[in-house]
Amino acid sequence: MPTDQPLESQPELPLPFPELADDLPLLPARMVNEYQYCPRLSYLEWVQGEWADSSDTVEGRHIHRRVDRPGGKLPSPDELTTDDSIHARSITLSSNRLGLIAKMDLIESDDGVVIPVDYKRGKRPHVPRGAYDPERVQLCVQGLILEEHGYRCEAGVLYFASSKERVRVEFDADLRAVTRNAIDGLRLIAAGGTIPVPLVDSPKCPGCSLVGICLPDEVNFFRQDHGNPRPLAVAQTEALPVYVQARGAKVAKDGETLQIFVDDQKVTSARLAEVSQLVLWGNIYLTSPALQELMVRQIPVSWHSFGGWFMGHTIGTGHKNVELRTAQYRASFEPDRCLRIARGLVVAKIQNCRTLLRRNWKSGEAPEAILDGFRQDIDLAKRVRSLQELLGAEGNSAARYFRHFSELIRKPPEQENFAFDFTHRNRRPPADPVNALLSFAYSLLVRTWTVTLTAVGFDPYRGFYHQPRYGRPALALDMMEPFRPLIADSSVIQAINNGEIKPTDFVSAAGSVALDAEGRKRFIATFERRLDHEITHPLFEYRISYRRLLELQARLMARHLQGEIDDYPNFVTR
Repeated sequence: MPTDQPLESQPELPLPFPELADDLPLLPARMVNEYQYCPRLSYLEWVQGEWADSSDTVEGRHIHRRVDRPGGKLPSPDELTTDDSIHARSITLSSNRLGLIAKMDLIESDDGVVIPVDYKRGKRPHVPRGAYDPERVQLCVQGLILEEHGYRCEAGVLYFASSKERVRVEFDADLRAVTRNAIDGLRLIAAGGTIPVPLVDSPKCPGCSLVGICLPDEVNFFRQDHGNPRPLAVAQTEALPVYVQARGAKVAKDGETLQIFVDDQKVTSARLAEVSQLVLWGNIYLTSPALQELMVRQIPVSWHSFGGWFMGHTIGTGHKNVELRTAQYRASFEPDRCLRIARGLVVAKIQNCRTLLRRNWKSGEAPEAILDGFRQDIDLAKRVRSLQELLGAEGNSAARYFRHFSELIRKPPEQENFAFDFTHRNRRPPADPVNALLSFAYSLLVRTWTVTLTAVGFDPYRGFYHQPRYGRPALALDMMEPFRPLIADSSVIQAINNGEIKPTDFVSAAGSVALDAEGRKRFIATFERRLDHEITHPLFEYRISYRRLLELQARLMARHLQGEIDDYPNFVTR
């Protein structure tokens, strides 16, 4: 139709969203809120299934305890009259046409018009509209769904629990436009499969519960060299592993605790909220209710043979981040990329081995000739052109390292027959106490890495350097390479030199040496203390424990595989 109106001034006609197919999920109103707050946050939670609690989220759940209990009745639009007074709690409504779903804390009515009420923690912010846009948008989504069901809905209410104030939010044309843009934006990034870039120096990041998963400053550091990241603002968890190794022990659930029995006698208990994982040695009976509760809480159970061999672990449904596993599998079939990642891991391992020798050499300073040999090993590893050549370079360096490992062990001058003599590395089975400790430490480290990688969303059995074999967690073995000297070997040195492990803590049979139950218990304590040891990160320059560092490195590997940073930044101690 001809018109005199300029083309650029003609309003856009909104296109109705097509009816959702059966396999597409509805967008929750809370996710639209998150998108309006930070698109990257909504992608992490909605698409990749990430979640982490903070004091804010815990407080929010506490506030919602009452409103989450269904109560009252929401009549149909045809039954609603101007005289009705509605007070319906915890009502869930959805719309396939809009592609939205919302759980509404409270629905009230006034003169035949319904009013959604959304409960918020904290105090009312003193801003022009009475509330921030993400909260207003979430409330407007509820209004759109109510209108889709035939109700009249012109405004909503935000109730701030701390200040006990109600803020009325009008669903005017501007707010509806912002809300529809947020809905379309979230659908677009979810369908596109590309995570939004992190915010830069945003005040939103330090207090975000997902900052340790998102890593905005760390990613920007590598993408833009944007200065040193701010210290991770993640609350330190008090949860720790629970080890059970008594022969014939039983682990059962009682309320919010795990109860541990030996010979039908209760010996100890642990609060579930303070358990990060359950580690079982040998023939331990874990009851079905306890196992189910651990899976619901995403607390992994690690299974070891009585001798300490890591057999596997049990988790719940697992991490939802299929994008990460897809990127991992894709990279693992690219030889050049595998070599690039593996080369970095091996070079970092050799550098850390060299540093450990230099720092812990007991008879004066480490000879320069030995340190120069490691520099040559590093240069060789950087130049290799295949994984086979890299294996050879790593083997030469490992032989050099273990040839001088005995120089790190303090030998009492009065002992002629030293129980911790060490000449070379041997395995399967270890033939002396030091080798037994090293093998046990590596078993603990690979189990720690397997649990960490699984929690982040990786498949720990598909690696880049170690080739996949039945039952071998190849990626965990890859990632632990730079940390063998820093965590496992350091724990062995500390346990021997500090007298935490004694010669009487070992048993020997048929040429094999292993720790007994008491020695194993003390060494596990040494290993866990090492994981809690804090260091200054050489790149980011903030303090971090080794336990937290392993997760950080796993997430940086994820950022690399998904294309956010060009290279995986290996950890090399100063």
